[in-house]
Amino acid sequence: MPLAPITGRCASGHPLCERLPVCLDEEWFFPGVLAPRLDKKVKILNDVEGLSKYVEHKLQEHAGGSVVFNDDILYSPRASAVLFLLGRRCPRDHGDDTGPFLILNKRSAKVKQPGDLCCPGGSIVPRLDVTLARLLRLRGSPLARWAGWSEWRNRRPQEAFSLSLLLATGLRESFEEMRLNPLGVRFLGFLPPARLVMFQRVIYPMVCWISGQVRFFPNWEVEKVVAVPLSRLLEPTNYARCVMNIAVSNDNRHAQDIKEFPCFLHSRDGQTERLWGATFRITMSFLDLVFGFTAPAIENLQAVKGTLGRHYLTGRPAIRINGEPS
Repeated sequence: MPLAPITGRCASGHPLCERLPVCLDEEWFFPGVLAPRLDKKVKILNDVEGLSKYVEHKLQEHAGGSVVFNDDILYSPRASAVLFLLGRRCPRDHGDDTGPFLILNKRSAKVKQPGDLCCPGGSIVPRLDVTLARLLRLRGSPLARWAGWSEWRNRRPQEAFSLSLLLATGLRESFEEMRLNPLGVRFLGFLPPARLVMFQRVIYPMVCWISGQVRFFPNWEVEKVVAVPLSRLLEPTNYARCVMNIAVSNDNRHAQDIKEFPCFLHSRDGQTERLWGATFRITMSFLDLVFGFTAPAIENLQAVKGTLGRHYLTGRPAIRINGEPS
């Protein structure tokens, strides 16, 4: 196999930014040092600028030419947008953890699904978010700086409107929930939508890069902000099989239903946070598209017990992991 020349393309012909030290689809580092794939992932994580450009490139590959967004997103009660936030710097309350990070919110006991880790976001507010979407079309905005915006605006105008609307919704909700600075993010692209059967909703994840902000101020909907190093998400040993004891009501009697779900466990300062459900699926989609990483098969994972109480959908605290509140 010939060495990949440093010409902006790897041996497979993929265009690369000039700072990117490695093509993750090849076995060669520039200037041609052979290394295992896991080492390559670690290496690209160490170059945060190169990583953000590589993520943007891989997401543009995924966008392709097929229809991504439906025309009825604006008035659909099922559509919501979230920001899949990546950060280069450690939030102030996360000590010596090394980045880059996936930045999530932990839902407070005052909202539905308390204790869950989630991406910031929510439903579209038509009149307000249409106005904000128009502002995103102005020069210098996160959307206008996106490498694919010119092509989308000219060749896919209806989908470009839907994209600007979803990004506007995600930015507005993130400002409300955690005071994310909307002008301090870089839009990298989007992930496939995640469908929620229980809530009959479709979530559209928008991937953004935070370059400088390290302080967040959660509102009443958020218990705290949790930053997970991407390197830990690429370690198979951090995944588990959650055996969930779900409380259900039947003819005024309480019963239990046991189901199993794959999850990611993030431990820090003696506390373990569990990433599961829709946000887990969104995260796995990102890791697969960008790194080609998939979590171990659920039957091969260590079991951890969890409880989903009857009040999970009402905002009262109801989730426990191995007997401890989540």
